[in-house]
Formats: sequence, structure tokens, C-alpha cells
Amino acid sequence: MEKFIFGKTADERTVEIFTLANKNGLKAKVTTYGALLTELHVPDRDGKLADVVLGFEDLESYIKGHPHFGCTTGRFANRIGKGKFSLNGKAYQLACNNGPNHLHGGPKGIDKKVWSARPVKSAKGEAVKFSYLSPDGEEGYPGNLQIEVTYTLTHDNELQIDYAATCDQPTPINLTNHSYFNLAGAGNGDILAHELRLNADFYTPVDETSIPTGEILRVAGTVMDFTKSTPIGSRFAQLTNKPVGYDHNYVLNKAHPGELTLAAEARDPKSGRVMQVLTTEPGVQIYTANYLDGRFTGKGGKVYRQHSAFCLECQHFPDSVNRPYFPPVILNPGQKYTQTTIHRFNSK
Repeated sequence: MEKFIFGKTADERTVEIFTLANKNGLKAKVTTYGALLTELHVPDRDGKLADVVLGFEDLESYIKGHPHFGCTTGRFANRIGKGKFSLNGKAYQLACNNGPNHLHGGPKGIDKKVWSARPVKSAKGEAVKFSYLSPDGEEGYPGNLQIEVTYTLTHDNELQIDYAATCDQPTPINLTNHSYFNLAGAGNGDILAHELRLNADFYTPVDETSIPTGEILRVAGTVMDFTKSTPIGSRFAQLTNKPVGYDHNYVLNKAHPGELTLAAEARDPKSGRVMQVLTTEPGVQIYTANYLDGRFTGKGGKVYRQHSAFCLECQHFPDSVNRPYFPPVILNPGQKYTQTTIHRFNSK
């Protein structure tokens, strides 16, 4: 495993970057800024490697601001309606950084913090564990929250992400990785012809501000149905949200809560690259980079445009903290939050 200095923050904090490699030639780079995945190189059907995640070559570009490329998001990934929730009789008001709502932990969430990191031993492959203590009151959340995120690049061509957290006060928690994928290679055109299958018979519809209405509806017979492999862009003309594209939470089919099951399978027909996503989480958000507009120039000087990537954010449902019938998101002292998400790669 290699470790380099990626740069320094404005307050002179050193940021490191680690390179993980497996015996098959796959490579991943992860950095202590935001516990963030910057590169992921995987082979096509001919064995040719390409970096399949959007991002930047330098720390400065990440610090300037970006739409959560590759980062660990929280304390609460996705949205909280009007930035409000109540816990044990006390009302909390968070920053509203996405129109009228709170998004991805706030304007200075854990994705913008410098984490500590250390290599860890794993029989599966090279691994790095990131740690961060989110102090009581950070971004308005109660309690001290100790978070650990471990990236492992396995010899089975998997990028495994394991999460763990403990707290000293009851607090909401919903962590995810927010990587933008293009299986043709980052910046190589759009993903409209990528084929996607989701292991989900239901989804949570949203209002005009992307907050769940509270309904849980069947996908069958609708533009939301990805139970069979379908080109991502094939039904964009039938979508009514603006800018057009998917930005929706799906309810994963699970026999038992917390079991590790297949959430999604995506394939690029041209390169043959296939990515399967397995998770212990109850939901997955499909986002098709609707808001990318060419403002960001990434690795290799490539411009990131609308629909040039997709995200599969394994998570609890948006606004769960205000929906008692959604899977619970409150972590209490004495409990341990854990979850696992695996990105498995092959080609055909």
C-alpha cells in the first residue's frame, strides 16, 4: 500500500491519500479529506483498466466545493424536510442547504472534515480505516459521534466499505458513500445507455422539494421500475421532475432487516463492465447527475456534464427522522451503528 501527502487545508492540516491495489490489477485511491474515494480503476471485457468514478486530481479542487464526489456523507445522508426534527421532546433546527431542506449533513458536514487514517490488516485485501469524532452540536446534531469507515479492495474485485459509529447522546445517523460512477470511464460521455437493475419492488415518492410524501408505492408498470435490466435514460421523456433524471429512494427487497443482499447491478454495454452493489441498508438512492452542468473539470481535463454519471447511495430512507414508520435512524448510547456496502466488479 502506498501513502502520499495530498495537500494541506487552509488551516494547515495535512491531508493524506492512500492507494489500494489487489492481485488482479484493480486500484483505488482514498483520502483523509472527507474519507473520500478519488479513483477506482477496473477492467473492461478486454482487461483494459479505466477509472470509473468522477473526481479531481488535486485537493484544492475538492476544497473549493463539489457535488459530493466520492465522499462519505453524514451525519445524515440525503434530505431532512425543512431541516427539522424532534428527539425525546426536544426540537432541533439544522441548516437548510438544499432549498427548504437539509442535505447530506449540512454545509460543513463530515464530507468536508479531515479524518485520521491507518492501514489495517485484512485477509480479503488491502484496507484503510478512517476515523472522525463529530463533536456535540456539529451542524446542529446532538451528541459526540465517533465514526469509523473502512475501505477494503478485495482480491475478489470488490470495493467493500464498512461503517461503524457510537455516540454519547441519542442522535440521528444515516451514512453513505456518494461516488459518481461511469462504467465507460469517468468523463467518457453520458450513462443513458448504461443498463440498470434494482432489487426493489417499491420506492418512496417525493414532493416538489424531493422530500418523501410518506407513501411507499409499487414500481410495477411505472417509469420507476428497474426490476428488469433497463437502460437508465430510456424513460427520461416520461419523467416530470426538473432537471430531468432520477433522484429517488428505492425500498430494497429483504427477507430480514440488516442482511447483506444485492441492491443493484449496472452494466455498460460498450465496455462490458458490470458493477453489482450489495448492502445491509434498507434503501438505495439512484441519482443520475441531473445537476451536473459542465462547471466542473475533473481528472484528465474532462468536463463533467449532466447525466455523465450515476450514484447508487445505499442508505436509510430520506427524512426518516420524521417518519416513524420508516426504518429507524436514531442511535442511542450503548448501541453500535454498523453497515456494509460492497461494489463488486466483473465484465461480460
